[in-house]
Amino acid sequence: MISQMIPLVNWSYGVILIAVFGAVCLAIVLIVLSLMKNDKKKQE
Repeated sequence: MISQMIPLVNWSYGVILIAVFGAVCLAIVLIVLSLMKNDKKKQE
């Protein structure tokens, strides 16, 4: 039913979009962790 409502489904595009989204989220998490580590070092 959903596939009939959305005829322009391209699974390869969806997989690429999810992979890019996951990479961006991972980058943000790593940046936040590095900032937290830098703040802890400065406080010491």
